[in-house]
Amino acid sequence: MAWKGYALSPHVHGAELPHAAGHLRDAVKRRGFAWLALLPLLLAACGDLPQPYRGNPGGMAGRLVAPPPYRVAVPTPEAALLNGAESEAFAKAIAQALLRREVPAAAEEPLPLDWRLAVDMRLEGARVIPRYALFDPDGAPQGLAEGSAIPARDWSRPDAALFTEVANDAARRAADLLLRAEAARKSSSPSALANAGPPRLYLLPVRGAPGDGNESLTARMREALGDYGILAQDVADGAGFAADGRVSVVPTRQRMQRVEILWIVSRRDGQELGRVLQMNEIPAGLLDRHWADIAFAVAAEAAGGVQRVIENAGGMPARPEGNQRNQPNAAPGGLALPPRAAALPRPEAPP
Repeated sequence: MAWKGYALSPHVHGAELPHAAGHLRDAVKRRGFAWLALLPLLLAACGDLPQPYRGNPGGMAGRLVAPPPYRVAVPTPEAALLNGAESEAFAKAIAQALLRREVPAAAEEPLPLDWRLAVDMRLEGARVIPRYALFDPDGAPQGLAEGSAIPARDWSRPDAALFTEVANDAARRAADLLLRAEAARKSSSPSALANAGPPRLYLLPVRGAPGDGNESLTARMREALGDYGILAQDVADGAGFAADGRVSVVPTRQRMQRVEILWIVSRRDGQELGRVLQMNEIPAGLLDRHWADIAFAVAAEAAGGVQRVIENAGGMPARPEGNQRNQPNAAPGGLALPPRAAALPRPEAPP
């Protein structure tokens, strides 16, 4: 079984897209259910098949330095809809929550080499929406995330328990921003980052997938984009690009389904830059519950496609001559579209 991918973009030309291939593992019985997973096997050079997730703690954690080689300063927020003493207590709660996640942090103004986590709150009707912005020591923005909504009535009379709950959510989102920023830094040229910084992309939540596909694909895509030097964020503010993932599942022949995943890449000015299409035929109902490894395989391939679309539109930092690093799971030849769009193979019609 192979996932076929095509880059549908006015900025991409050349030969047909090399695509990732996969097969189904033998079903493993867990708690009475059969778990099937699709393994991404790239058609690359000779050698052992890559197993990028074997032994990893999940996501990007295994590729990052632990503990992080930096400290995060959490200054007392001035726009948190709290009084002075409450704002100080909230900053301390966030710093403590970060420390519990093994991220060095302190509730104070940043020192010259500290990263800074800025916090503000926005009142929307009867809810308060937290927003967390991460800045590197040079003051360059490294990501933005929104927290879980808080009832405005509770936030008007906060107690220690509420601060702890909100701080834990803030620390989780801040740690995710740090992971993305670190992965992007390691995947990008230091000189290019110093001049322009990595591109920031607003990743919309995936829509239309059965089971836990929307959540799994969104999370795995966010991680995979970081591997390609792209800072994915949950909000549009400050992003130069956007990616919108849409999934459709249609029946084909008996007890089979065709899954199509379309990623639409656009720019801040509203121009659509290109599309990355993935498709595969699977046993009916395979993805009705858990996507598991299939989400990793899909995201690894799709992130490379999104990166190539952005790169061909001039949105990626230039790499110095002779310093081209291999991107994770990169297939030779990159993404390309046949000279004639009509030459793309079409899914087989049901008998």
